[in-house]
Amino acid sequence: MKKLFTALSMSIAGMALPVSAQTDFQADSIFIRKIYNAALAEGKSYEWLRHLTQQVGPRLSGSDGAAKAVVYTQSVMKGEHFDRVFLQNVMVLHWVRGAKEKARIISGKQKTEVPIAALGGSIATPKGGIKAKVIEVTTFQQLRELGTEKVKGKIVFFNRPMDPTKINTFEAYAGAVEQRGAGASEAAKMGAIGSITRSMTTRLDDFPHTGSMRYAAGAPMIPAAAISTNGAELLSKALKANPETEFYFEQNCEILPDAPSHNVIGELKGTSSPGKFIAVGGHLDSWDFAQGAHDDGSGCVQSIEAVRILKALGYQPHNTLRAVMFMNEENGMRGGITYADSAKSKKELHLAAIESDHGGFSPRGFGIVGAPAQKAKIQQWTKLFIPYGIHELGPGGGGADIGPLAQQGTVLLGLMPDTQRYFDYHHAANDKFEAVSKRELELGAAAMASMLYLIDKYGLE
Repeated sequence: MKKLFTALSMSIAGMALPVSAQTDFQADSIFIRKIYNAALAEGKSYEWLRHLTQQVGPRLSGSDGAAKAVVYTQSVMKGEHFDRVFLQNVMVLHWVRGAKEKARIISGKQKTEVPIAALGGSIATPKGGIKAKVIEVTTFQQLRELGTEKVKGKIVFFNRPMDPTKINTFEAYAGAVEQRGAGASEAAKMGAIGSITRSMTTRLDDFPHTGSMRYAAGAPMIPAAAISTNGAELLSKALKANPETEFYFEQNCEILPDAPSHNVIGELKGTSSPGKFIAVGGHLDSWDFAQGAHDDGSGCVQSIEAVRILKALGYQPHNTLRAVMFMNEENGMRGGITYADSAKSKKELHLAAIESDHGGFSPRGFGIVGAPAQKAKIQQWTKLFIPYGIHELGPGGGGADIGPLAQQGTVLLGLMPDTQRYFDYHHAANDKFEAVSKRELELGAAAMASMLYLIDKYGLE
């Protein structure tokens, strides 16, 4: 009786599942295998990344490098015969670092040089630099409790490390990065003349990790820099041994007028719904002293590769597929905002957008931002991704550049690679081509192409 009941249940379950769904799963598995084969055996993303990082190099918005990156990625997509390749005008923030920064710890007669990097958007120090005693804090609350009397005329040293106990290093980053973004203004409100922040990385090294900062309205503008984690350890140790320790730093950065630049867009025209779009992208700009291999050269070449692979396999998309190279993510977000505004004004309906901006490491999943039913539909595809090491569809978010598209109801997906090594390179001079694994990069591109294929085929309604 039990065996009969089980057999009957299985029969009913089989009847409840449409034959087309069974056939589609098999067909989808076969096609996704073809995508991975194409990426791993015939992929082009790694060589594109080599050129972008080593021949074009650093690509801060407004720079000659950024302009060369626009020309290069445009030529790549034209060379792959995308149906349409075009530039979208973007006015970007234009900040320049100037001559290399100098810094030293002064404790009595001992002077120790330490690596620093001006934070993006910071003003320069006065000519000849500034030297002052140092106040070390780990939180804004601690700074406020010290009061203006103890802080005025000094340099504030923000020394809260990223929490090493967080398994997801982006969570650790989120718990520390406010020091970099708002620390200078918080220090200035208390009368400080400069701000130094421990670099946002999980390891001890001699690379200062830069990043954007912002000045609060009404607060004095003071120079702000990141100090390497090894430098931060030395400074903290010096202050404990001698509270009268001073710090000297000089930086020569400048904020210039906004500059013209571009998003770079390539597309495959949809066959049945060409007026509906699915975008996949990364940001083309990088910090000025880095090749920007993981952040975000990887995401750019993966996005182009995802569309290229589908085209090479002869896939005819229902909707128009776009690879978008966003400009100005690092210090202004102008590219993502401009793209979303243009889509709205032209009434370009974006069903979904996929972003890769967490490095070119082994893919582990996709973060999803959308309605519960939309998330559930994507999660039904988990079984298709498991053979390729992708187990998490849902946790996490989309991405900074595609974020503005959420206003029109676009489902946002962010490629989520393994996070453990990302902040070893993030915003630092060691973010070079050699830091990227060819195979890991290609696996990410294949994952994005597979997700692009499934969304286009089945929709998200």
